[in-house]
Amino acid sequence: GGGGGGGGFGLGLGARGGAWRAFSTELERLRNIGISAHIDSGKTTLTERILFYAGRIQKVHDVRGKDGVGAKMDSMDLEREKGITIQSAATYVGWNENNINIIDTPGHIDFTIEVERALRVLDGAILVLCSVGGVQSQSITVDKQMKRYNVPRIAFINKLDRVGARPFEVIGQLREKLRLNAAAAQIPIGLEGDHKGVVDLVTMTSYIFEGDYGEKIVEGEIPESLRDECEEKRIEMIEALADVDDEVAELYLEEGDEGLTEEILKAAIRRSVIAREFVPVFMGSAFKNKGVQKVLDAVVDYLPNPSQVENVALDQSKNEEPAVLKSESKEKFVGLAFKLEKGRYGQLTYLRVYQGRLKKGQVIKMGGEGKTVKVPRIVRMHADEMEDVDSVGSGEIVAMFGVECASGTTFCDPSIDLTMTSIHVPDTVMSLSIKPKNTKDNDIFSKALGRFMFEDPTLKVEVDKETHETVISGMGELHLDIYCQRLEREYDCEVEVGRPKVAYRETCTQRAEFSYLHKKQSGGSGQYGRVIGYIEPLPEDAERKDYMFANEMIGNAIPPEFIPAIEKGLKEALVEGVITGNPVQGVKFAVTDGQSHAVDSNEIAFKMATRGAFREGFSNANPIVLEPIMRVEVEVPAEFQGTTVSGLSRRRGMILGSDQVDDGITISAEVPLSEMFGYSSDIRSTTEGKGTFTMEFLRHAPVPKDAQEKIVKEYHASREEARK
Repeated sequence: GGGGGGGGFGLGLGARGGAWRAFSTELERLRNIGISAHIDSGKTTLTERILFYAGRIQKVHDVRGKDGVGAKMDSMDLEREKGITIQSAATYVGWNENNINIIDTPGHIDFTIEVERALRVLDGAILVLCSVGGVQSQSITVDKQMKRYNVPRIAFINKLDRVGARPFEVIGQLREKLRLNAAAAQIPIGLEGDHKGVVDLVTMTSYIFEGDYGEKIVEGEIPESLRDECEEKRIEMIEALADVDDEVAELYLEEGDEGLTEEILKAAIRRSVIAREFVPVFMGSAFKNKGVQKVLDAVVDYLPNPSQVENVALDQSKNEEPAVLKSESKEKFVGLAFKLEKGRYGQLTYLRVYQGRLKKGQVIKMGGEGKTVKVPRIVRMHADEMEDVDSVGSGEIVAMFGVECASGTTFCDPSIDLTMTSIHVPDTVMSLSIKPKNTKDNDIFSKALGRFMFEDPTLKVEVDKETHETVISGMGELHLDIYCQRLEREYDCEVEVGRPKVAYRETCTQRAEFSYLHKKQSGGSGQYGRVIGYIEPLPEDAERKDYMFANEMIGNAIPPEFIPAIEKGLKEALVEGVITGNPVQGVKFAVTDGQSHAVDSNEIAFKMATRGAFREGFSNANPIVLEPIMRVEVEVPAEFQGTTVSGLSRRRGMILGSDQVDDGITISAEVPLSEMFGYSSDIRSTTEGKGTFTMEFLRHAPVPKDAQEKIVKEYHASREEARK
């Protein structure tokens, strides 16, 4: 339990310096939490105050640097300027003999890979809401991500000092819009300008925050004027708990409110939060220093410690079979590199230890790759300051220096081969050609892109073979836009951007035979290989979507040692289709017969023969172009439903359905990506800035005939252009 009463808050300002204790290694006292919210609900300010009360910061700063300093967590310039948080920094604080690692997560939907990684690393979260804005579209997105990663959470309604604060309406929205079983665990003492403190409904005590920074907590009786409201809200909380917790339900039925002691209630809230069946709601104003310490107590009381959350790794030695990890320091080491930063001293790798211990000097290996590294230096991070440590146990979050790896790499003991995530990064869905305005910036341009690619596996950078342009590909318009801005902002390198392009694919629609001979005669041994067989579309339910290679030969018309060369040739041929030069997917390539020559046959001959055979077969198998189809969800106020639906239909969208949420409508549709360019500005202008949308890649589907003709034409024109 938390330190009882004001005595537990032994961090009066005089006690700084010694206020924060050595890191306890006991798992029960460790919490890894995220603070997640939509833009401007006061998340960074809350983190800043938490660091302040836990004695890690001497003075408080606000986000949009009025004093030129800016809040502690936002360490990238782009963030200071926009007042938003992009990179998730990890910070740890001590609180009443407990230790809390805080992962600062980005609130913007387009940095999803970063959010998803941070969510893999957390064991629990605080959902921050603005008392005026309530649940906004971004809160809904964050909520979906939390549910996808099974993250238990508590809620904090912030900014109660603002005019129009309406905390209980916000709790209603948590229930209706996010369908969470939420109930107030506190009620505010005064709102807007009169907001002084909170009443805790579990202990039925009032807490008033005094002093310049709210650091003096005055405990007392509940004010007379709030008694009835407290009783009513307490019953509401108990009933929400009784719905999901049998012990509370039984006691409440038998003995009523009386039988529910503070201990019983705390244990029940903890159980239900960890089971993700209840969300207790806390109140306050971080900016005005009210209520933050009680949120820290709640993190310790109600959010899980690392051993109470199940983490599953994939065993690469057993074909990605799931393996449950144990949060125990005596087990074999497994950790995930969830974030990279290029710092002054080389690469800094943020690592979450899931199982076992990590020591300085230990040899660990990269899961799935098999490369081993020796750990040179381990540090604990506080936004951008650090301190060295020798070893850390299971459940902790640290950073390593001097280990080159990509983001999302799993490290493990050399005797096992586990990875935390499937190594498959989602395919990129769109690309832009990009070049520096000044040729003198070429070096810094390629250096910067290299670094971005290293930090973000969903960003790809390549040079087009024919046009020699640099092409960046990513998960959407905003995703690529952010990187163009970062080039200008961080590297002072202005860029010119071409028209966005879509990642098309090709496939075949019928079966076709091939028989291809590759023959080259020059002095000495030549090359000779014939490949005979057929090509056909893969069935819908095939396990692999890309291609299937089948050796259906009876006898050894082609010697077995050349079969791998044939498959290699096929892989090379699939990179470039015949009608638009895009990669080919969804084909089965079967070899039924062939010919070889005792002297002239070799691997190269069969590789070349296969490439020719593929082109011949594929051209006759009625090839078509596939385009990426996106799952699009648009949220608009109800009065704009008509224009939004017709707007999506104009973009060749197929409307799947719409949900009414309060006064808004969520429309879901499947729309080809090529039709989605410029949609963000379009939706803003047609809904007076009130509409928002998210999209994710769904599948590839055939393009309409007229569109295919246009794409083929453009492809031939660009080839002609490149030849000149």
